[in-house]
Amino acid sequence: MFVGVLLSGLFFAHTVGRVLRIDRSSDAAGSVRRYTVVGQVFFASAETFVAAFDFKEVIRKVSIDVGRAHFWDITAISAFDKVVLKFRREGAEVEVVGLNEASATLVDRFAIHDKPGAVEQLMH
Repeated sequence: MFVGVLLSGLFFAHTVGRVLRIDRSSDAAGSVRRYTVVGQVFFASAETFVAAFDFKEVIRKVSIDVGRAHFWDITAISAFDKVVLKFRREGAEVEVVGLNEASATLVDRFAIHDKPGAVEQLMH
């Protein structure tokens, strides 16, 4: 029975992890890139989340709209940190909008992107 419950949980995580969409758009001048995240970000979708962003694009400002997304666990927060810090390392100003209360609680508790030395921590 335990194996059945475990497999069911893994199949569920795999299915839900595939229900993540990240759309991108830019302003008329092309200097601001906006990413809109829709779906659930957790251990099964964290890699997909990070891979959806273009860190090599030369851009002045990045806006990440997470108003229709939810971050569920520490793995999701770590992926969120990676995205923000990689953009900052490339010289972009990053704005995050629409973070829901539950996700914001996890970000406040576990995220490092707004703490001193965050880029160095990411590199290790």
